[in-house]
This record gives sequence, C-alpha cells and structure tokens, in this order.
Amino acid sequence: VVEIGKGNKVKYELDKKSGLIKVDRVLYSSVVYPHNYGFIPRTICEDGDPMDVLVIMQEPVLPGCFLRAKAIGLMPMIDQGEKDDKIIAVCADDPEYRHYNDIKELPPHRLAEIRRFFEDCILSKRQLNTLVH
Repeated sequence: VVEIGKGNKVKYELDKKSGLIKVDRVLYSSVVYPHNYGFIPRTICEDGDPMDVLVIMQEPVLPGCFLRAKAIGLMPMIDQGEKDDKIIAVCADDPEYRHYNDIKELPPHRLAEIRRFFEDCILSKRQLNTLVH
C-alpha cells in the first residue's frame, strides 16, 4: 500500500486507529521521496508497524493505492536506536523496472540515491528531535 508518492515532500502514514492515511509531517529540506513508499499489508515488524517498502517505478502513485511489487533487496537501517529495515522492490507492472530481480542489478546511481534519501531522512529527524527553543 502506497503512503507517499514518488517526488512528494509530504510524509503520510497509516493511522492505526482510523485506518486512514494521515499527514505526519512535511519534509523541511529539499528532500523528496525518490520512489513510491509505503508498507506491506498484514506484516508486523519489531517496532509494531508494518514492513516498510520503497517501490521503484516510473510514475508516482496516490496515497492509499495498492500495487503489485516484487522485492529485490533489503536496506538494513537503524532509526533512533531501533531496527527499521526497508524492503526495496520494483513495480511488477512497470515495464522499465519489472525485469530487475536483485538490488545489485540496479544502476549504482539509483542505489546511491535511495541510500542517501534514507540517510537524509534519519538525519533530519535527529536534528528536529535535538532542537531546543
């Protein structure tokens, strides 16, 4: 299920109580989501949330949409001391990306873009959490 469309600065997330997608925050820097980002339904991770997934595809998808995706790898991450791994997938119905079967097949610049995005997101959250007024 897509929570955040490719190219978006608005971070949405599923509200567990209402089942609706809500605005969590707007990224304050020039960082945008490089691909569609969401979660895998009916999965639960150590943090109690569904498994996160970044779906590589040509076009942005609206929040709340679900799509067919094929996992090609895992990006291990730690966020605020907690394990917060991200599944990297390709859209199974996108002719430009559906032929990828392993994260190592991605062009190096694409993988670097994804890694940098997550690093920047974690860094910006840390900076927000350490600001004292």
